[in-house]
Amino acid sequence: MNGIFKKTTAEFFGTFWLVFGGCGSAVISAAFPGLGIGFVGVSLAFGLTVVTMAYAVGHISGGHFNPAISIGLWAGKRFEAKNLLPYIAAQVLGAIFAGLILYLIASGKEGFSTSGGFASNGYGEHSPGGYSLLSALIAEIVLTAMFLIVIMGATDKKAPAGFGPLAIGLALTLIHLISIPVTNTSVNPARSTGVALFAGGWAIGQLWLFWLAPIAGGIIGAVIYNWFGNSSDAD
Repeated sequence: MNGIFKKTTAEFFGTFWLVFGGCGSAVISAAFPGLGIGFVGVSLAFGLTVVTMAYAVGHISGGHFNPAISIGLWAGKRFEAKNLLPYIAAQVLGAIFAGLILYLIASGKEGFSTSGGFASNGYGEHSPGGYSLLSALIAEIVLTAMFLIVIMGATDKKAPAGFGPLAIGLALTLIHLISIPVTNTSVNPARSTGVALFAGGWAIGQLWLFWLAPIAGGIIGAVIYNWFGNSSDAD
């Protein structure tokens, strides 16, 4: 199998699992009467998807599962520019496929509607906590930047071997614990796109922010890490 095809296939399935597992927990399980998993459960679900797929296919593709991560790693000189578009395309397609499968499952329940947002990201009146566009912008930039710093540090050649996926998954869990009330947590343009297309309306109208902010944050995080933590410059 061609090398880039194998890598993008891994990215497709990894992103599918992240969106299906994370957004699926939000749509199906979070508010289940009497037994709902709530914000903490959804946060853990997103973290677990990254941990499991990073161990499953990370050795094939690097385990990005997120356009902002791929772009950030490129900015941090950890990823080749020629692979950016194939990776991003695979990630977005995997997320959309996850959104489709989730929609087919969730719509099997009587009374189902996407009017609640279908786990889409939003700001203003569509923020779970009513946070403004500026709040959402700052949160997504800062949290994605910190996510990149964790990723680059945990996968540095001087980091303890084998623990990278755990650190990255725990970081994503923490990110969700902080920001679900603000934006429903994106830090991943593919994740945002995969469900917004099925929610339609406002979710698509606000999608621009959840591409712009995570990508900006990813680049910022990579620049910061390379400034202070690059192993080639460390003492």
